[in-house]
Amino acid sequence: MSFKRLLPALLAPALLTACGAAGGEADTASPHVVAAFYPLEWASTQVLGDHGSVTTLTAPGAEAHDLELTPRQIASLAEADLVVYLKGFQPAVDDAIEQSGADHAFDVGGVVDLLSAEDGHSHDHGEEGGDDSDAEEEHAEDDGHDHGDFDPHFWQDPERMQVLVTALGDRLAASDPDNSADYASNAATTVEKLARLDGEFQAGLAQCERPEFMTTHAAFGYLADRYNLTEIGVSGVNPDDEPSPARIAEIHKEAQVHGLTTVFFETLTSNSVAEAIAGDLGLETAVLDPLEGITEKSPGDDYPSIMRANLEALRVANGCS
Repeated sequence: MSFKRLLPALLAPALLTACGAAGGEADTASPHVVAAFYPLEWASTQVLGDHGSVTTLTAPGAEAHDLELTPRQIASLAEADLVVYLKGFQPAVDDAIEQSGADHAFDVGGVVDLLSAEDGHSHDHGEEGGDDSDAEEEHAEDDGHDHGDFDPHFWQDPERMQVLVTALGDRLAASDPDNSADYASNAATTVEKLARLDGEFQAGLAQCERPEFMTTHAAFGYLADRYNLTEIGVSGVNPDDEPSPARIAEIHKEAQVHGLTTVFFETLTSNSVAEAIAGDLGLETAVLDPLEGITEKSPGDDYPSIMRANLEALRVANGCS
């Protein structure tokens, strides 16, 4: 049976349970948000506060790029008051939202300024307050881990996260006007936290021996863009890309030219490439967490603590004072 034919059967129970027992009216007292992956879950939780609940489609420890949805998860999109996702990052989520025709889906690419995957330049992905479908049309159909012409990892920039949080406050206020003041207050408090985090990065990376840093997965372009650093990615924005022998040779040369001390790897994928390059060049290896998901191996237990761990790792590797 095709996905299109199967979807109504999956959604029907969800639509029924979304209605209250009294008069068949939807229960809007406790808004429920479905977030596609961890940074969106964290931001949604901060803004929602005590007024509802947040679930994530990407389980802790799972690779966000590889997400496949269960029928229960697909049905949860119809139950949710708001679905927060990034069009083009997780094709399974895009497909489920498109087929369901959900008008409560919030593509964060419509409010956050995204960078080009090719050259780091700004990529216009829609305008705040516009129809999410307009923004979605700017993405080409994705194949596997192909994110099209934009870099999805915007959450590595606390300033862009501030934009997201503010927009979430507006969206939740529109869907639950009775608690709009609390959402605005929660958003403002979270923006202040992110501004302090941004200040720590600005100060901590202002005086370094070198601006370059090497990663196995080029997930830190936004961090580099924000703090005037240069990321040297062994692979591109897709973590499963295998570097060619020619690319490995280039990496060896760049590491020597820039006097790099460290090859960074991440917690959710193999560190074999980092270990091989580091072994060849006599370099150290260390974790730089892309924050796509949290596990017991993560260098912190939430977005701010992991970002601060990343800051300290960069300061050590780059000789920052």
